[in-house]
Amino acid sequence: MENPQAFATLPLNPLLLQALDSLAFHTMTPIQAQSLPVILDGRDVIGQARTGSGKTAAYGLGVLSKIDPAVPNTQALILCPTRELADQIAREIRNLARCLPNVKLTVIGGGISKRPQVASLEHDPHIVVGMAGRVQELIDDGHLKLGGLRMLVLDEADRMLDGDFEAASRAIVERTPASRQTLFFSATFPDAVRVLSKRLQREPVTITVDHEVVTAQIEQTFYEVEPTRRLDALAHLLSTQRPESALVFAHTKNDAQDLEAKLRKRGYSVLSLHGDIDQRDRDEVLVRFVNGSARVLIATDVAARGLDIQDLALVISYELPLEPDQHVHRVGRTGRAGKRGTALHLFTARERSRLTAIEAKLGFTATTAQLPMSALSPDRPVPPVFVTICVDAGRRDKLRPGDLLGALTGAAGLAKEAVGKISSFDTRTYVAIDRRFAKSAIEGLKAGKIKGKNFRVRPID
Repeated sequence: MENPQAFATLPLNPLLLQALDSLAFHTMTPIQAQSLPVILDGRDVIGQARTGSGKTAAYGLGVLSKIDPAVPNTQALILCPTRELADQIAREIRNLARCLPNVKLTVIGGGISKRPQVASLEHDPHIVVGMAGRVQELIDDGHLKLGGLRMLVLDEADRMLDGDFEAASRAIVERTPASRQTLFFSATFPDAVRVLSKRLQREPVTITVDHEVVTAQIEQTFYEVEPTRRLDALAHLLSTQRPESALVFAHTKNDAQDLEAKLRKRGYSVLSLHGDIDQRDRDEVLVRFVNGSARVLIATDVAARGLDIQDLALVISYELPLEPDQHVHRVGRTGRAGKRGTALHLFTARERSRLTAIEAKLGFTATTAQLPMSALSPDRPVPPVFVTICVDAGRRDKLRPGDLLGALTGAAGLAKEAVGKISSFDTRTYVAIDRRFAKSAIEGLKAGKIKGKNFRVRPID
């Protein structure tokens, strides 16, 4: 008997089904099962589901089903709030399109040179994934043409239609054909965004798959603390939990920077992510955290949007968020892809109303506990396993991860097990090295050659 949740039950292009099979994607997640038939039917959609629930594949398959590679114009535009999310979306859609011939996809983001993005638009891509500000610039300059657009997607739609992104997003929508299909996807949809959707969408179908999964898969504990002991409480949780990786949420960029400095002074391996970091530094912070050369990342809610961190062990709220929707986004960073996660939250007596709002939003009774404030554990930072090394060459130099791995295990003399994650960018390649062998790795790479060339090599930790 055929599985009703199987992708093969949908009227998808056989080449898309072939790609799904090669990726071992056979069964749909709840958001995919509920939204894909509606998307394929051409309806507008508001899709609400937590991070890691398969939203990208849901709308990605819808987009690829509507693209005609023989028509040389931009047929789908996907807007999102961060460069990392744009890259993540592009990777997933390219994977889904791996068996489809001649589908061109371009990523457009801020914080980097506009010139290569303009060049990529000389021949219209079929799909554009980008950030609203830069997309608006390229539309205004005449480089990005949307006259043939068939589908518009807003990922993290609550962010795209609020605050810094709203004006640009609405301006872009106004430049698209009225006949387009419009999809909004996010983990949360405040009432103001739902009101706005009525002006931007045509009788959208609302699909909600969220909060029950959040509370079932993620173990949450809320700790009430005195305001003056909040830092001590955070250090205690890090020392007793001893996570491989922990994402700590702070309210503002100043809070994040201050917290980073204080934890580093206590000996913790910590980095911070906030709005004052330029794109290159942001890339390096994320590389170092994801590859295990830093165990703790402090982030603001805005900066953390779109982060794709696999197997994140622990999420901590240094303070409860002002809005319960933000709590949903925070805890959604752990317990992904069906795995269980842990989320711990610090709050003061004055923040109890925020806890009540979170309980009402998620429909659960929070587990609260007290920390032994008179006998907190001493700081016991866990040193990271890896050190990150940067090679000043990347995709433009045709340096592949395999080339670097070969140089490390060859001339540099490292065992393969001493080499961790390798991350490639246009002009740089980062590699995580077991810290016990970092010095010999650097010396070996400097003394030898990579693909017959000498490149600058340096540690960034």
